[in-house]
Amino acid sequence: MSLSGHAARDFVTLRERFALAGVRALAHGSAMFTPRAPNPALAALLTLLAAALLAGTTLLAKALGTGALGPALSPFQISHGRFLFALLGISAMAALIRPRFTRPDLATHARRSALGWGGVTLMFAAAAFIPLSDATAISFLNPVFGMLLAIPLLGERVGPIRWAAAATALVGAVIPMRPGGGVIETGALLALGAAVCLGGELIFIKRLSGREDPWQILLVNNAIGLGIATLAVLRVWTAPTPAQWAALAALGLLMALAQTAFVNAMARGDASFVAPFFYTTLIFAALYDGVIFGIWPDAVSVAGAAVIVAGAGLLLWREGRRRVAQRPL
Repeated sequence: MSLSGHAARDFVTLRERFALAGVRALAHGSAMFTPRAPNPALAALLTLLAAALLAGTTLLAKALGTGALGPALSPFQISHGRFLFALLGISAMAALIRPRFTRPDLATHARRSALGWGGVTLMFAAAAFIPLSDATAISFLNPVFGMLLAIPLLGERVGPIRWAAAATALVGAVIPMRPGGGVIETGALLALGAAVCLGGELIFIKRLSGREDPWQILLVNNAIGLGIATLAVLRVWTAPTPAQWAALAALGLLMALAQTAFVNAMARGDASFVAPFFYTTLIFAALYDGVIFGIWPDAVSVAGAAVIVAGAGLLLWREGRRRVAQRPL
């Protein structure tokens, strides 16, 4: 899918709650992402831009995976392109900024990258089977799975409000799966798997945040992710058409641009203000799907997305209240 001080903490919390198919945590550090004077209007616009760009990555993944740009590519090849071109883009930006690097925690990076690669690949696979709005909505469950995994792995205690938020979001995820039809959609199961992987990734992001420079986290993550993706794609690699190469490059670069826009939004507005605008990813995904592929969300999809957003929103609201209560007077 790069701050310092209070803005960094806000961003880390939001990233923990709303990580989607590749928006990566950027905490403390670079001068490019130092907190700016509060500007709610600009923060909202930057968040809307990030949401539009992020939805664009799933649109490109769907085009590549359904044969719209030539012979359908495997999700493994699509995620390989995502990591390849994202790494190139992030490396170019890092070369300009010249951040300070320290010795990375490679074991934690490896676990985080493996889960991130798995989540991205499953999300891209889901986009080829079900409407983008459904896949995006189900992926919003990742903070719920992150919360559940934090109980045994981080020893966190979960109160009744957070349990209620998790239960609400999980109920919402069942709706677009349409269990009453007798067969659960394959794409919905893939999106659910993506949410589980991305939720697990949050655990390791939390361990890395604040301990390493954000550019180092991004570079190491994408480098390891590219290594994993390269090994996975060897058996299914096919030569992309020129249009597919362009789409793969655009997918990776859109992800990098979405990260930049989102981090700059967090530098200009509180997480509690920015988060609701990020839910417009659902709207952009539905709009792209309808305009490009003629697939518009039905009442079931809308209902499921609304319930998931309600549950995730309750979780964010609770976390915001906890942060306010913990701040020194």
